[in-house]
Amino acid sequence: MYRNDGFRELNRPESLSRLATAVVGRIVHTREALPAVLPVNFLLEESGAVLLRTSASSELVRAIDGAVVAFEADDVDAAAHSGWSVVVTGPASVVTDHDEHEHLVHSGPRSWVPWPVEVFVRIEPELVTGRELVGGRGVDMLPSASARTSEPPLAKEC
Repeated sequence: MYRNDGFRELNRPESLSRLATAVVGRIVHTREALPAVLPVNFLLEESGAVLLRTSASSELVRAIDGAVVAFEADDVDAAAHSGWSVVVTGPASVVTDHDEHEHLVHSGPRSWVPWPVEVFVRIEPELVTGRELVGGRGVDMLPSASARTSEPPLAKEC
């Protein structure tokens, strides 16, 4: 994490606890040698692994199966200047065990876009990091309109 940036680091249990409350996250992977980010719904397993469900023929599956990826989810309250962000980094792999796949069909995440043939992708949590900001600045950076107009104008020099 980045020290002294005003955020509090979350430990692994805190991070996973926050992540379990999120509905949508973002998977970060490589596409044509460039970073790519894709929003996805997911399920967090008890082990901390992130489980995705998607089309067996998707470009995403081909791009991430066997690759190290990052997965990020967050929750932000813009009015309160607070929120958290959690990142899980590790290898992604398609679930190939038939019995496990059948179990996940009933207990795993539901795809928001159902496909004729779906697969499950698991991201193993080798590295879990989290950050939290509580209360932020709490003040606006710009003065209100009334504060701007209540001050006398600056005198111009000739």
